[in-house]
Amino acid sequence: MLALAQHLEKEIFEWTHLCDHKGNLNPQAIGFARRPLFECNLKGHFMRKKRWNQWYIYGEDILMSVTLFHLDYAIQCYVHFLEYETQRFVEKTVTVPLGILSRVKMPEQVLEPIRFSNSEININITHIQNQTLLTVNCDNFDNEPLNVNLNIQHPKEDETLNVVVPWNRQTFQFTAKHVNLPTTGFVKIGNKRFEFNDEESFSILNFGRGVLPKNFHWHWATASQRLRGKRVGLNFGGKWTDGTGMTENAVFIDGKMTKIHEDVLFNYDPSDLRKPWYITTKFTDTVMLTFHPFFKRANVSKGKLNQSETHQLVGYYNGKVKLEDGNTLVIQQMLGCIEDLLAKW
Repeated sequence: MLALAQHLEKEIFEWTHLCDHKGNLNPQAIGFARRPLFECNLKGHFMRKKRWNQWYIYGEDILMSVTLFHLDYAIQCYVHFLEYETQRFVEKTVTVPLGILSRVKMPEQVLEPIRFSNSEININITHIQNQTLLTVNCDNFDNEPLNVNLNIQHPKEDETLNVVVPWNRQTFQFTAKHVNLPTTGFVKIGNKRFEFNDEESFSILNFGRGVLPKNFHWHWATASQRLRGKRVGLNFGGKWTDGTGMTENAVFIDGKMTKIHEDVLFNYDPSDLRKPWYITTKFTDTVMLTFHPFFKRANVSKGKLNQSETHQLVGYYNGKVKLEDGNTLVIQQMLGCIEDLLAKW
């Protein structure tokens, strides 16, 4: 058994609206669920709402990420490509200003379709019968055409992490982290094609909706891989949930989630983020992990309405996590990512 929980996090079993009729947090929504049982009916809070859909897709040779981020006054679209062996990294960023935001509909539920299309890039994400179909087409991706065609499976019995994090009635966040999703298809850049197979390729969905604090610091650690014949996923968050009574910390094995009701600390050298990171639970030895980055991306934004500094790291996890059945999950050279975001918006 896990040690006595730091937080008494309520588990939710019925469909729930995130907001009340005024657009403030519905107190009944505070908690976590193993299914995406939340209707993110955001309203009001002009210029303060944040919505995003982000996909990480781990292949045997490459990592892709596709993000749509609605800031309430602009939409930012990011597509990233990393080839592990050569460390070739390509990114495409498109920003859509306030005047044409109405063309992009950010869904209120986790597994609803979303589409982004302009002269530079086309992204189409649809969900049909426990599958997500993700396509991206871009004529100029590092001076080459990009074509992404992926089929992401959502095993019917898999549990997922869905959490409402409260700061107060006016600032709150719903986050859904769906990991270990077997993926098939291909990514093609120019004449080079990368295949994905569902035995070794896995996707992660990061879905966020809420009204965030003006000053925001977030750490997010995630990984999805097959270890010793089992689908294993990690999801840990730090800084941003501190003091709220809720966490986004969980481990997944073949679709079964162990929810960790304790804060997680990220210890690292801020002067050199490529040095090892140490990820541990605050009071117990439930989580004891190290993360060794081999790639780092940095981005600084200094807009009038949005100032942020983002660091995204790719590397390997090692260590152990204690499970609720008393067993210990040993992690060895598990490929994953860490995000470090500091924002004022």
